Parts: sequence; structure tokens; C-alpha cells
Amino acid sequence: SNLPDATLVFDHFHVIKLFNEKLTKLRRDLQREAEAGLGKPVLKGIRWLLLKNPDNLDDTRDERQRLNEALKLNEPLATAYYMKEELRQIWRQSDKASAEKALAEWIAKAAVSNVGMLKQFAKTLAAHRSGILAYYDFDGLSTGPLEGTNNKIKTLHKMAYGFRDTEFFKLKIMALHETRSPLTCPA
Repeated sequence: SNLPDATLVFDHFHVIKLFNEKLTKLRRDLQREAEAGLGKPVLKGIRWLLLKNPDNLDDTRDERQRLNEALKLNEPLATAYYMKEELRQIWRQSDKASAEKALAEWIAKAAVSNVGMLKQFAKTLAAHRSGILAYYDFDGLSTGPLEGTNNKIKTLHKMAYGFRDTEFFKLKIMALHETRSPLTCPA
């Protein structure tokens, strides 16, 4: 390794993203089972509702009600969904000791659930416990801003297809911090 003394920090964004991927696969598998057994699509159209932060559910479009109805129909999906919200709480603790306790409780709860995906995810989190808790050693270090900048650069690069001047492209990248969108990036 090039950085033998580096500390691995598992950003909450990436852990939740991985969990959401597993949750999506679980919903898909359960959907197939339900369709085979009942002959109707009971979990169709709720993928985005499962992935959405509960605070952002739109009551004017009955999103919360639709999600609750689907969760009532399927216990494993409901368990995984509520465990996702508990998982987010690990990074919202006031200190490392509280986070360690919350993580241990989450892992224990997932390990005894009747949901294979949760059991597997508990093993993954247990294996990376120190990297998850290292978040608290570095004052809540997050790669979020870096990810955002990388996405802006990718968008700018797509828009810049055909630029012949590499120096101009570099100037546009350096100017990204002055704007919210690469579309309005000063020349």
C-alpha cells in the first residue's frame, strides 16, 4: 500500500448507498415472489419511496400512505426499511462511544432478523466497524463535498466536448467553486 499509516473512514453516504442497493434488490426479489404467489404486482412503484428520506415523502401525492400500505403487505421489506432509518442514526450520535453502542445494537438486531439481506449486511458492518467509527475520530469527515465537485467536473467535461484548449478547461474547473452549476461557470 502507498499509505501504510492511513486510517480508513467509511463515509455514511457510501454505507447508506450500499444499503439502498441491497434494499432495492430485496424489493425486487420480494416483488417476484409476490407476483408468483398472488399473480399481481403488490410492490411495484414503491422503489423510490423506499429510498427516499422519510422527511421528504410528499403527502400531497400520498407517498407516505402508499409506502405504509406496501410495508404492511411485506414484513421483510418493512423490517429492512425501518432498519435503514436506524442505520442512519449511527452517524448522528453525539460521540464515538454512543455511535459504537448504536452500531453494535444495529448489528445485533440485524443478525437476529429473519431477513437474509440484513444478516449479511450486519456481517459487512461488523467487519468494517473501525472504519465506520473512525468517522468520529475525524470530526465527521465526509467525502460529500468531494463527490459533489467530482460530479460537477464530470458534467463540465461532458458539456466541454469539443474544447480544443486544455488550459481553458482547467480554468473552468478552477472556477467551479464560485458557482453552483457548471452551466453558469464563469469563462
